[in-house]
Amino acid sequence: MSTKQENIKQLIEEYMKVNQMGPGDRLPSETALSQSFRVSRTTLRGAIRQLESEGKLLVKHGSGTFATCPLPSIPSSLDRLYSIGDMIRSAGLREDEQLESIQRISVCPPDIAEQMRFSENEPMIALERTRTANGEAVAHSINWMPEKLAGPILEGDSFSGSLFQSLEFKAGVRIVGAYSELTVPNYDDAHMTRLLKDPQATVLLLKQLHYDEMNRQVLYSLDYVRSDIFRFWVRRTR
Repeated sequence: MSTKQENIKQLIEEYMKVNQMGPGDRLPSETALSQSFRVSRTTLRGAIRQLESEGKLLVKHGSGTFATCPLPSIPSSLDRLYSIGDMIRSAGLREDEQLESIQRISVCPPDIAEQMRFSENEPMIALERTRTANGEAVAHSINWMPEKLAGPILEGDSFSGSLFQSLEFKAGVRIVGAYSELTVPNYDDAHMTRLLKDPQATVLLLKQLHYDEMNRQVLYSLDYVRSDIFRFWVRRTR
């Protein structure tokens, strides 16, 4: 974002604050705002796009630009193991999920087999869910488990609730840690597009290999999370 767009972005935020604009309140037209701020409509639109990517504005083509109630950021320390649901609830938000698919795969994909140190002949279950906070999609998860482990936690072709708790109380497997890699997914990753609210928005990918009390690899997860909602930090010492 250019310095001029950043300045206009701050002016728009100040305008919303001074006029006590709440969720659903409509801003003046682009023409009126550009004249008021004495700036080109191109610069104004860039600032509005940035505010939209931050969840502070909603642009409805043909209707106008509206103030929203942005979700708070969800912090997580990378040296502690939290589930996506735990992080959402810890931020005081209402957590929910949408089951996308449960796949039973007779031949384990080579990359998953390598990560989990399984034979490619190991039957696997792939559980895919979209997670929401206050009704808004904030994460998309794909969880890989051996079928012999996942069987007790699945109710036919459905699943809901905490995966960690289900594994512990229904399958007798307690996850105690994970090796985690935080990265940025490829631009053409189809799973990432489920979370993109705006072309300028970004998504992080958390790859995690979970292990139990016996140090057995029991779960491999791909967690796509919105970077405007989730913030990860780690304490470093010298």
